[in-house]
Amino acid sequence: MTRKMLLVSILLTVVAGGQILAAWLLYNPLANTLIINLGWSVLLLSAIFGWLPIFTFRSRGNINGRSYTDTTIVVNSGIYGIVRHPQYLAGMLINIALPLITQHGLVLLLGLLSLVVYYWNTFIEEEENLRKFGEPYRDYQSKVPRVNFLLGLFRLVHQKK
Repeated sequence: MTRKMLLVSILLTVVAGGQILAAWLLYNPLANTLIINLGWSVLLLSAIFGWLPIFTFRSRGNINGRSYTDTTIVVNSGIYGIVRHPQYLAGMLINIALPLITQHGLVLLLGLLSLVVYYWNTFIEEEENLRKFGEPYRDYQSKVPRVNFLLGLFRLVHQKK
């Protein structure tokens, strides 16, 4: 593990973990119900982006190792045809969902910090993937957005026409 990755791991543990703890402690069931329900919807969406990569890598990644992330090829289909970093996107969506659910400033602040760290981590991951896969990954970068799933869905729909 590189120093950058270690730093990101520590930062994410502190801010994302802090946000989850704060959301649990500061939950207000009397807050605006419409906003709470929007937050739960975003949280559900995060679960999709969080879990699908496991199944996609296992079925399409030609895994060489113990972890589902030990792929030997660039996976560019399924959820990876929509965004390059679906699990980081899942974390970002959680960072958006929790402030909506709790409607508390501290949860929002910790979520914003965590969101920045998740996004920063996508750049570190990109460096690793370029080293590992080279030109096929660079080609993949040009076709699939980093975390913008709306753009990814738009491109996917228009690509099939």
